[in-house]
Amino acid sequence: MARVVLAPALARWLPSTEGHSGGELSMQLAGGNVDELLQAVFARHPSLRGYVLDEHGAVRHHVAIFIDGQCLRDKRDLGQPVDADAELYVMQALSGG
Repeated sequence: MARVVLAPALARWLPSTEGHSGGELSMQLAGGNVDELLQAVFARHPSLRGYVLDEHGAVRHHVAIFIDGQCLRDKRDLGQPVDADAELYVMQALSGG
């Protein structure tokens, strides 16, 4: 199973009723690609969907996803395969000037 980690800036949006009290949230989930892993996250924590994906199903502009340390380049192509023991790290990206 892949390890999916939500950075604290995203995990903080989970209500305390969803079993999270702060910091990073790590889950072991099954999925063969980025989309399947994200759907597994949203099945457990539906309130995160709108923070991670836009209305078209693409990763939001200010969210970054790393697969085994490599940034997901095309935020619209969530079909990128992942190994069974991969780590998917989801975080809010910083921007500004």
